[in-house]
Amino acid sequence: MSTPRRSPKRAAIRIASAPPGRPADRPADDEIWPRVTRELADDLAVDALARDRAGKAPFDEVGRLQEAGLPALLTAPGPTRRGADWRAACAVVREISAADSSVGELLAHHYALSWSSRFFGPAPHEEGDALSLDVCTAEERWLLAGGVEPPRAESEPGLTLTPAGGPGGGWFLDGRRDFASGVTVADRLVVGARPGGTGDLLVVLVDPAHPGVLTDAGAERVGQRLAGAGTVTFEHVPVEPGHVLGSLPRDEHAVAPFTTLAPLALRLLLVQVGLGIAEGALAEARDISRAGQAGSDRAGDRSAPDGAAPVGAGDDPYLLLAYGELATAAHAAAAVVERATDAFARGLLAERTLGLEERADIAVLVAAAETVTGRAAVHITTRILELVDGAAGADARGGGPGFDRFWRNARALTAPTQAAHRLRDIGDHYLHGTHARLTLLA
Repeated sequence: MSTPRRSPKRAAIRIASAPPGRPADRPADDEIWPRVTRELADDLAVDALARDRAGKAPFDEVGRLQEAGLPALLTAPGPTRRGADWRAACAVVREISAADSSVGELLAHHYALSWSSRFFGPAPHEEGDALSLDVCTAEERWLLAGGVEPPRAESEPGLTLTPAGGPGGGWFLDGRRDFASGVTVADRLVVGARPGGTGDLLVVLVDPAHPGVLTDAGAERVGQRLAGAGTVTFEHVPVEPGHVLGSLPRDEHAVAPFTTLAPLALRLLLVQVGLGIAEGALAEARDISRAGQAGSDRAGDRSAPDGAAPVGAGDDPYLLLAYGELATAAHAAAAVVERATDAFARGLLAERTLGLEERADIAVLVAAAETVTGRAAVHITTRILELVDGAAGADARGGGPGFDRFWRNARALTAPTQAAHRLRDIGDHYLHGTHARLTLLA
């Protein structure tokens, strides 16, 4: 394992250019973001394989995101600002992930964490009061990373807070945690910690440039190599009272249904990453197969039975059958994901009036999307390795398109998800109407 290091202070990245008609300090609106996203995705796709093999910390990738203005896209609308909604954010993550799923995962964690003050804080402030984290993040052009979920086991220490004392109050943060994305390049960390290790969980904002924050990028990952994952150690890091974004009661019966949309937000965004992997792999494989078919047809190496018309490579029934199967799997996954996305967006609009039944229905749809998409992504990326095997330039070991990266990324992304647990929860809800626990655990 590499030696822990202090997180470098990345120079503030200012948007160098903005799409016509949009000031550089405003997030993309509903008319602009599709084109901005498409252009960035095309740019990322050009050198995705080379960057994956290099495995460097994704500073360059974050710079591209910031230049396009995408980290500032998801902000709640207000009289003086126009932010894109969660459907737009999900579409952005999905398209970016089709080009480079590591960058898509970075963006997914950022978007989910940017709403921490809305999920965990008090009821929304009146306009003119203190800014929420998503608005502050957009204005400061931060990239967020971290995680607020508590340890899965009581024996795990997690992160702890101790009172700072003195007239200013505040806390000191200590502990060590692994994070799946972004901690090697983040401008701010959002983490959950318990005062004295017990009681309610507090969600706090931390500057990773503080000398007490040590980041270890860890060993090379099998997949999602550019997601910026790592382990962070906090050594007596001060947390000002104003940097406490909210809290989560230890008693799950005291948790508001709206608050527990937070883990569903991240899970749904990561589903978009998985769907993007499947769609990106399928599109690139199609291009390879088309190129191979065209070359084969020109060479005239396919013959037909006596008296029959010549058969081109593009008419190979087994290849058509394979692509029909894979395209159907991708379409089915997309349909389930879009239904979950719509339900989640409606839940956000309900805010504090969201009920237990509505939250349970959203949780089931997100779990179904995870299960269907996870299986589809692994199946599609595995099958594509077979379809492009032997195609011109398709040997990743020889420096070709490297389709193995799609499979590695799909496996790395879906491995932490317990499909059996998701299916059990879906079945229990369907059969008995049982509600999933109101918890932050994903």
